[in-house]
Amino acid sequence: MTSSKSKHTGIVLEYDSGIVPPPYSHVFHLTLDWSDGKLLTILELHYTDREDLTEQEILDEGFTTNDDYSYHGPLSAVWAKPVQELMSSSKWSAKSLDEGGIRIGILDQGKVKDYKTPANQEEWQLMAQDIIQAIYESNQKEAPLQVFYRNVDSEKTQDCSITVKFSNREVIFESNGQQRTINWEYAIQLMKLIFTPDYHYELAKDKAGNKRGSYIDCGDGYWHELGTGVVNIDPSFDAVGKIQEGFEDLLAG
Repeated sequence: MTSSKSKHTGIVLEYDSGIVPPPYSHVFHLTLDWSDGKLLTILELHYTDREDLTEQEILDEGFTTNDDYSYHGPLSAVWAKPVQELMSSSKWSAKSLDEGGIRIGILDQGKVKDYKTPANQEEWQLMAQDIIQAIYESNQKEAPLQVFYRNVDSEKTQDCSITVKFSNREVIFESNGQQRTINWEYAIQLMKLIFTPDYHYELAKDKAGNKRGSYIDCGDGYWHELGTGVVNIDPSFDAVGKIQEGFEDLLAG
């Protein structure tokens, strides 16, 4: 059954990571209310089942001992349209969420109607992750994602960067001192490609290379050479080549 076309004033997303082990296991409750033309958000995120872990075990996985997060306030209204579009295109499932997942409640004049389970779980989980990232950025908990790229050939060296601002769904491409806004969906697909290969940090450098090749810094200050320090995990899918193609297209303008 496809989603109802009826007017609603917002949605509530409830997520449980299910069988994912701690310190990764978590739940969240996310309310998006666009009833007054703005977008009001309420986020309650809680990491679960950490009682039996030592502090060091939590830190070793890249977390802190206080990763829970609460927020009640505005978010850029640009997020309302993609959420509404995903609602319109979604189908619903009777499948239980015993192993985790996301369910959606319709917000109508401040009241939550019956929750439903979307069949397109991955799409909704990605949407929720993007919105949570937008909340983090809007409140300076995290900075926008920034990726740097350099291509060196026999004729010239080209440097560029992509800044992904989840706070307002804007992506800035910069090269040769010039900036331009690029398509959101294109940039997100390129970001997915960038984080697909295997990165060998033992080969990483503090600075971009000057020899012929392509180099990338995923925002952590370490430069990797594509094809050497960045290699495909799946031999049947050339993620490294597609990353190079994506940046070449952007540099070509």
